[in-house]
Amino acid sequence: MSGAGASFEVNFDGLVGPTHNYAGLAHGNLAAAANEGLPANPREGALQGLAKMRWMLRQGLVQGVLPPQERPHIPSLRRMGFSGSDEHVVATAARANLLLLANVSSAAAMWTANAATVSPSVDTGDGRVHFTPANMTSHFHRAIEADTTKRVLKAIFADETRFAVHEPVPFASFGDEGAANHCRLSSGHGERGVEVFVYGQSSFAKDGGGRFRARQSMEACHIVATQHELWTGGGALLTQQSRAAIDAGAFHNDVVAVSNGPVLMFHGEAFAEKDALFEGLKRAGEARGFAPVLLEASADELTLDEAVKSYLFNSQIVTLPSGAMVLVLPHEVEETPRAKAFVDRVLASNGPIREAHYLDLRQSMRNGGGPACLRLRVVLSQAEIASLGAGVILDEAKIDALEAVVRRNYRDRLELSDLADPAMMRESRTALDEIGQVLGLGAVHDFQRA
Repeated sequence: MSGAGASFEVNFDGLVGPTHNYAGLAHGNLAAAANEGLPANPREGALQGLAKMRWMLRQGLVQGVLPPQERPHIPSLRRMGFSGSDEHVVATAARANLLLLANVSSAAAMWTANAATVSPSVDTGDGRVHFTPANMTSHFHRAIEADTTKRVLKAIFADETRFAVHEPVPFASFGDEGAANHCRLSSGHGERGVEVFVYGQSSFAKDGGGRFRARQSMEACHIVATQHELWTGGGALLTQQSRAAIDAGAFHNDVVAVSNGPVLMFHGEAFAEKDALFEGLKRAGEARGFAPVLLEASADELTLDEAVKSYLFNSQIVTLPSGAMVLVLPHEVEETPRAKAFVDRVLASNGPIREAHYLDLRQSMRNGGGPACLRLRVVLSQAEIASLGAGVILDEAKIDALEAVVRRNYRDRLELSDLADPAMMRESRTALDEIGQVLGLGAVHDFQRA
């Protein structure tokens, strides 16, 4: 049953967690590798993220938040055979292998573009909003997120007459990285759209070689589109990411492409079969009453290396209440001359994007996550927003309260060796309890359910 009334795109940003660190765990993420071993500042990272959420709220947009996950993740360590008190489990894991402890302490769940793939009710066969939590099987430190992600989504989107929260894609070989490999184009947020699923390769294909492994499988895209009931009427398109983009460090498609409304902004080498994709988008757009607006940065004006370094395409394009579109970018784009020149060209073209705003997200960026990584886009009607099962839609007072939790409980310096400190686990749990109280989430973390 779809909701009535106007529809809004709600950006659910992930709140940076207390164990935010630079362990360099994500193979193929060049920024994470470059900053491996450096001290991190979890407090600054969380406050930078909340400042972004506040900025979005002040533009008149509907802004949500998703909580950090429990880290270190004690249940994962117990499954490996560590036993005793929780403090003893952490201490013995640290002595056994500090890198293992770093994996179960990763704060990567803050990048909620990887939390799930979402289809709005106007697109789906049964008129409900559909969510498939990402299984993230390409990396252990992210694969342990799926159970808690599903639990959090179930707590928020609890009304089963309006929302369907599926199981993650089954079978570990079918890697699914969530909305970071998913674009949606439409004439407006509340209008029927076409959903584009971007995969790296088929799980059944022979390894094509290359510098980095493709993370998103074609099979996972098929499964998600099927679960979300998108095939009727051509509501889903599948396309392959180019090997050149993956090898340049575009580990997710949202490093080389971003969409909003009818707009697709992308690097010219993002897709393996660009012309076929554009023809499919044109046909689907005609069937839905819109013409795709394609904003391409050619390889001549911007190399893939420059695109990845600046995170130009890991930006957000948002539609303000006035109807104007705005680009939300990291400062790194402003500091990369040819990326900045492309943005200036887009603004000067008199197209739908009229403004660009540059935000400081350096703590996240040093781990390879820009503005788009930090948010999960969910199109909701007024009735669907009103039916949410937790207080995760932000206002100024809630942002103030979350900032107070961060200032009270987060460290301003964290190195890998600090993860072995038993106090780190206690501080993290206190912060998660207090965040849950602000948002009215209930017992979504394992330690709260013991």
